[in-house]
Amino acid sequence: MQKRKVGSQGLSAGAIGLGCMGMTHAYGKGEEAESIATIRRAIDCGVTMLDTAEVYGPHDNEELVGKAIRGRRNQVVVATKFGIQFDSEAMQLDGSPANVNRAAEGSLRRLGVDAIDLYYLHRKDPKIPIEDTVGAMKRLVEAGKVRFLGLSEIGAETLRRAHKVHPISAVQSEYSLWERGIEESVLPAMRELGVGLVPFSPLGRGYLTGTLQTSAGFVPGDFRRSLPRFDDEHMAVNRRLIDVTKAVAGRHRATPAQVALAWILTTAPDAVPIPGTKRQAYLDENLAAVNVRLTAQDLAELNRLASMAVGDRYPPALARNAER
Repeated sequence: MQKRKVGSQGLSAGAIGLGCMGMTHAYGKGEEAESIATIRRAIDCGVTMLDTAEVYGPHDNEELVGKAIRGRRNQVVVATKFGIQFDSEAMQLDGSPANVNRAAEGSLRRLGVDAIDLYYLHRKDPKIPIEDTVGAMKRLVEAGKVRFLGLSEIGAETLRRAHKVHPISAVQSEYSLWERGIEESVLPAMRELGVGLVPFSPLGRGYLTGTLQTSAGFVPGDFRRSLPRFDDEHMAVNRRLIDVTKAVAGRHRATPAQVALAWILTTAPDAVPIPGTKRQAYLDENLAAVNVRLTAQDLAELNRLASMAVGDRYPPALARNAER
């Protein structure tokens, strides 16, 4: 798989990465053996960026990734995140310098690596100046425990302030055919500063695959049950997005998922999307997106989809923690 630059600080990765969250977290229980096999097959196919986080599980997602990359460390870009904790189901943010160090040591141990390739602040802590958080992350780079720094779901002003403390290599944010909120101010700031984009949920948390009809198929504990965009009313209206995507896919003998990923690869050459899956079959489908060549007509049709989507992406309590 062809590699792409992720920012201007020297980091690169295969054009499509792998989001590992769903293997242990948010979408029901996974199967460890199949998840590890999926990660290893991804590496065999040229995927290099593997994305996890301290909070996924918590902790057991990093442990799973650590098991999967054992003996193959030099073939992957290990990306993980810190700064979110859950207390009695409520999200707590901690971007304090003390937590930067504590979290990094834990992630290094669970992943079984000497250095984290890309270390993100998962969400900005409103109690802590971003300069203090990134200053502590910078010291991890100086100590050789982290190679590159990233930020997740942050606004343009926060990015600019952080970048003055230490160059930011990547911003991770939701970005897809139906979610393009970063285009107004965040993406222009990123490109001005030479910061790469790592889109999470590039398949719209599964909706853009065209396989979801109603919420009835969600297993207990599925994170999507809490998201307004995934209530039955909004999903029914958003079927019109799937109709367009399927029409484009039909012209290319592709699937809607492949079209959704091809759209990002085509319109954002500085992006490495990280679709998540815990099954090898879906991995193979996703990776085939690199072979889909969208036309100007395709892009014109697909570019209209974001304005057609209905339903908030987060409930208020979670939306407050995501800058735009």
